[in-house]
Amino acid sequence: MVFKSHMNQALEQARAAADRGEVPVGAVLVSPSGEIVAAAGNRTRELCDPTAHAEVLVIREGCARAGSERLVGHDLYVTLEPCAMCAAAIAAARIGRVYYGASDPKSGGVAHGARVFSHPQAHHVPEVYDGIGAEESDVLLKAFFAGLRR
Repeated sequence: MVFKSHMNQALEQARAAADRGEVPVGAVLVSPSGEIVAAAGNRTRELCDPTAHAEVLVIREGCARAGSERLVGHDLYVTLEPCAMCAAAIAAARIGRVYYGASDPKSGGVAHGARVFSHPQAHHVPEVYDGIGAEESDVLLKAFFAGLRR
């Protein structure tokens, strides 16, 4: 099977989130057969829900569609390193692979901070691939936060 990145679709979701005034993070969940199961951008402000991160939204939709709390063999593409909350949800859902763009030294939970997947109590450890679409993800985030400071 040939690898096909879905980071462009995650970036589209991040741009849409920024257009809604949300922190521009996008995520796409892909089934083992390569079908996009769910796509979302952050909606924390819109939904008044601190858990409405892009990753959590696609996990919720994917689980609902699968009729299961497990997403074994699924891939998750996200434009920013998942935070500790999202990393824990990824582990609980048993997602197979995580591809993320920009690193998040301040709030990340995979390569920084809590390093959830490295913790001995992690339920599941997915394969993790970082830096895919990192530059474009980083530019989106920096432009968004620069706009808030004006």
